[in-house]
Amino acid sequence: MQATKMATAADVSRAARLRGRVLNFGAGPAMLPDSVLAEIQQELPDYQGTGMSMLEIQHRGPEFQKLIRQAEADLRGLMQIPDEYSVLFLHGGANLQFAMAPLNLAGRNACANYLNTGYWSARAIGEAQRICKVQVVADAEIYAYRNIPPVQQWQMDSNAAMLHYTVNETINGVEFHWLPDSGGLPLVADMTSMILSRPVEVSAHALIYAAAQKNLGIAGLTVVIVRGDALRDVPAGTPSMLDYREHIRAHSMLNTPPVFAWYVAAKMLAWIKQQGGVAAMASRNQRKAAVLYELVDASSLYQNAVEHSCRSWMNVPFQLADRTLEQAFLEAAASAGFVGLAGHRSAGGFRASLYNAMPESGVRALAEFMREFERARA
Repeated sequence: MQATKMATAADVSRAARLRGRVLNFGAGPAMLPDSVLAEIQQELPDYQGTGMSMLEIQHRGPEFQKLIRQAEADLRGLMQIPDEYSVLFLHGGANLQFAMAPLNLAGRNACANYLNTGYWSARAIGEAQRICKVQVVADAEIYAYRNIPPVQQWQMDSNAAMLHYTVNETINGVEFHWLPDSGGLPLVADMTSMILSRPVEVSAHALIYAAAQKNLGIAGLTVVIVRGDALRDVPAGTPSMLDYREHIRAHSMLNTPPVFAWYVAAKMLAWIKQQGGVAAMASRNQRKAAVLYELVDASSLYQNAVEHSCRSWMNVPFQLADRTLEQAFLEAAASAGFVGLAGHRSAGGFRASLYNAMPESGVRALAEFMREFERARA
């Protein structure tokens, strides 16, 4: 039985290389499903008989308007978004939302609570500090960003305008598997690297934002889900492009939107529906993560120091006990068809990102490669 699994894993890697595709474990932009790429390739010269490519189609034309209505309906259905929430498809990445969220929910004279659990929440804090007073409720730096500080240690400002958290930290591999208690304050979540990977309680949040290039398509698009009663008047002089209410009034078309990125997101939403929806994605993603964590925990070569209760399903970082083997590992992995495994420049080591499009067979193939690499150097 074990020999069969090993052969299957090797076949996955070999087949990927033969068709000119590798298994991309990069943190983003992430891989897309083969079927989605095939649809895009087929439609690229002529979108549904229009005689135009999606790269040149009119954003206010009937074809694109039909597509974006379906995309919003699919996202609402997949995430069970209540009617009182607006859904926006905006330019840019999560870094822009780091500023827009406090601008629209706190303003300049209020305080905002922030949980610091890693690189990206720290970036969000830095941007918020340009706009308003920030209360760092808990700082995971004391755990080297390998754990979420216990709730008993949190120091909330009960008069703050909001509580912000980053659900999944891609660099250190820390993820909230539970909903933070905001004490009744509007809860704001950066879900960039885990949106649609498992069910989330949208109604518990005032604002959710997520850049698309992990689980939802390609770079250049960010989804924002916001409850209208949580919005405050933005400070005087704020550019209209930074005002959520202006985008809501304009139906995400305050200026020409990122048409192609929106189109790819629509394809990804349809694909997730075809796979069985978010619950099916969650089951698959949990299994994928378990494959790598079980390997690492049983290994004498691979190491992961993240507290088990908050290990990420999406990003599995690991180090080699023998650092002199790092370059050899990367070269051997690339030769075998596994790319994107180098860790973030701030953390070093390695990282396997297991976003929705990564098949279970790809993760098993990587695990078998890692076992063989260790066995060869034992």
